[in-house]
Amino acid sequence: MAATVAVLMDMGLSFDGEYVARLSVSGVITEDRKLVTALDEVADDPNAKALLVSINSPGGSVAGGESLHHAIARVARKKPVVAVMGGLAASAGYMVAMPAERVFAREATLTGSIGVLMETGEVSGLLSKLGISAEAITSGPLKDQPSLTKPTSPAGREVLHGLVMDMYDQFVGMVAAGRKMDPDKVRGLADGRAYTGRQALALGLIDAIGGEPEARSWLEAEKGVSANLPIETITTIGLAERAISGSLGQVIDGIWKTLVSQSVRIDGGWAIWQRSGN
Repeated sequence: MAATVAVLMDMGLSFDGEYVARLSVSGVITEDRKLVTALDEVADDPNAKALLVSINSPGGSVAGGESLHHAIARVARKKPVVAVMGGLAASAGYMVAMPAERVFAREATLTGSIGVLMETGEVSGLLSKLGISAEAITSGPLKDQPSLTKPTSPAGREVLHGLVMDMYDQFVGMVAAGRKMDPDKVRGLADGRAYTGRQALALGLIDAIGGEPEARSWLEAEKGVSANLPIETITTIGLAERAISGSLGQVIDGIWKTLVSQSVRIDGGWAIWQRSGN
């Protein structure tokens, strides 16, 4: 029994008492209803004295970032929330830090990259060389925009650009509210570029340089949340699955989410940092 209890405690499970919840946001961000439900439970749990959001992500779908942002914001209305950025917290990875009252990053963290992209391929030239033609029957001239088999029309490009800019305005609004900045100032910083943590601090996009120890010290000094409280990591993986798969299951899940997410870009806007590949 003692060994079983030790294993359960090592897996981040506690049986009673006060604690600090940790949300780890890593890899590509997509919508996760179970995670949103888990955060809502943290918001309502009187034993959860604070939420620490640990971010190491290039971003993801705008809808996924929005969903997670709003769930974290609901926690922030009831208890202290602090965000800690790892090596990368860009685009939607930056978006989910916005409800936090205090945002920490390393000097070399890559963050910001405030913007939205929507991209698809177009292979009509290759198909014509192969003697292959494609035909689409649509209910309207914009139904097949964008298309893999023909260039985007001027009207289609205009409509798609309008979608991107509307999502961009939503992103800017989240940053302006979270950082208490004028939206026009945010737009001046939101041209899609990434910033180092040191640059982000000077621009007001984060609050301080540091990591989890500094975040815990801030919670204790400013919010009265003891730095000695245990941390419970929020997870949507069941006990049996965790016992069987351990870390390997989480790695596989992360790879799967990345592969699937990158395959459906045509279906939505993305707030994700991308290095150009030449």
